[in-house]
Amino acid sequence: MNPSSTLSWLLEKENPSVRFFALTQLLEKPLDDPEVQQAHRAIMDSPLIAKLLSTQKPDGSWGLPERFYTDKYEGTVWNLILLAEQGADGNDPRVKAACEFVLFHSQDPESGGFAHASSVKTGHGLSGSVVPCLTGNMVFSLIRLGYLHDPRVQKAIAWIVRYQRTDDGVKTTPEETKYAKLYTCFGQHTCHMGAAKALKALAEIPEHERSIEVKTKIDQLTEYFLIHHIHKKSHDLSQDAKPGWKSMGFPLMYNTDILEMLHLFAKIKKNDPRIHDAMEVLIGRQNEQGQWLLQNTFNDKMRISIEKKGQPSKWLTLKALQVLKEFAV
Repeated sequence: MNPSSTLSWLLEKENPSVRFFALTQLLEKPLDDPEVQQAHRAIMDSPLIAKLLSTQKPDGSWGLPERFYTDKYEGTVWNLILLAEQGADGNDPRVKAACEFVLFHSQDPESGGFAHASSVKTGHGLSGSVVPCLTGNMVFSLIRLGYLHDPRVQKAIAWIVRYQRTDDGVKTTPEETKYAKLYTCFGQHTCHMGAAKALKALAEIPEHERSIEVKTKIDQLTEYFLIHHIHKKSHDLSQDAKPGWKSMGFPLMYNTDILEMLHLFAKIKKNDPRIHDAMEVLIGRQNEQGQWLLQNTFNDKMRISIEKKGQPSKWLTLKALQVLKEFAV
């Protein structure tokens, strides 16, 4: 499959979400282009989105409301990620209901971070249960669904700027006692997944709307990943930090991999020699047809299934081509 054939494959109408992003991000067509508008409208009518929304409750949740996070991967926060990743219409009342449910029940109104559990008394997110990766995922999702200028999302962005760690190991945990018990998130080393989702959230903010504080945090986060060459041990670059990060999947939920990270680096236009190791892995995974195969999946754990493991993935191919386009490989 030559490059034009690969693009034609991505533009097929059977997957309007991939088609929409291919039109706007690979072909750089404007949002008011008739073809782009048609693709965007088709997303909400796609079988995948229709199936997902068919199981939604009137209050915007899925399943047991209180298990919005712990019901992996069928609870409300996970479905909100899916809607955002698919490019769902944030003006749709059902999508708005899901956003509002998460903002009320998961966000800690005091700090702005998103928690994995809510208070029995108030119904809001518990301050001691705020999780970095969840906060990043919810900020990304809410921004993509049109909530960037909502004061609650702005407060969540401020949480990332203030609390998200980017160090490569410290001897003490953060002083704030409300986060001390979350050792896997706030222990002696930055959580790789938390940092990845924080960068994903901040990268979703249009460049011209990023504050100085946001830009500084983006720089800190990218440097954290660069000293790891994206996926390696910073103190021994001959070793992979986690071999699974070289296996690519979609969606990733709270996990990450080299394609997600390279895609974020491309999105913020951050090129650096230290990403070359990961780029070689990415390029080496392209098959003779110019596609990338789905290696990891949450199918059978979600309310919907997205593509098939071991088969060519339009989502991975779309993101990989965006990376190659930005870095002119």
